[in-house]
Amino acid sequence: MSDVPQILAALAEPTRLRAMQIVWRGGEHCVCDLMCALGATQSRMSRHMGVLKSAGLVIDRRDAQWVRYRRNPDAPQTVIRIVDAALAALEKPRRRAA
Repeated sequence: MSDVPQILAALAEPTRLRAMQIVWRGGEHCVCDLMCALGATQSRMSRHMGVLKSAGLVIDRRDAQWVRYRRNPDAPQTVIRIVDAALAALEKPRRRAA
């Protein structure tokens, strides 16, 4: 069974959630690309991706000096549903209070 609190904690940080939004669409993403897209330093982005990896959401592959990340293809269906729900909530426009 998945560690739901760990997954939710990993997704609760805005930079990590936005990184998941990019990675979850598919393909491999170099830390350098994520840095540029999210305005984060290399060390900060690497730490964020380490948290996502520890939660079982992404896997990595070393490519010379960079690390490339992709969606974990072995993630259980429960994990996929949690991430899909978090990303769907992120993409919904916020309603303004009247």
